[in-house]
Amino acid sequence: MLKKQLKKTLLVAGILSMGMTPAMAEEPMTVNVARITMDVANKIAVNAVASCREKGIPISVTVVDRNGIVQAQLRDTIAPPVSLPISKNKAYTAVMFNVKGSQLEGRANSPLQTMGVDLAFMAGSTPIQAGGKLYGAVGVSGAPDGMDDEACAIAGVNSVLEDLEMQ
Repeated sequence: MLKKQLKKTLLVAGILSMGMTPAMAEEPMTVNVARITMDVANKIAVNAVASCREKGIPISVTVVDRNGIVQAQLRDTIAPPVSLPISKNKAYTAVMFNVKGSQLEGRANSPLQTMGVDLAFMAGSTPIQAGGKLYGAVGVSGAPDGMDDEACAIAGVNSVLEDLEMQ
């Protein structure tokens, strides 16, 4: 009888202790975020400038991380000074919406544009994505056509994409 009572007590105690374990104990309490290094961001920027130079187009380029914070920024020697902040806004917009700038042109008249949050709904940017991860975005400004800007941004990303895919 005492053995039976002890088994019952231990069984109840075991069940109760399982119920007291936090429901979220299996999930981690932190998040690991993949980030590109400053050197990779710089390589993307340099190669975006090189791509546009091949076309005879002086541009500015900005590489932002997944939070929209600038990691690298370059202005080619004779690129218009205004192209620098525009490239930053294009990169910021691309990472916030996780799409190329050319895919956002239809939102140019949206109320978001008037909120003063540095959005640029125009061609000339692309997210940096590899291995199912969003690393950031690249924005380019200075070409007469935003699609030329976007092609240079894509060329910058493509210069590191294979290595990023292996991460």
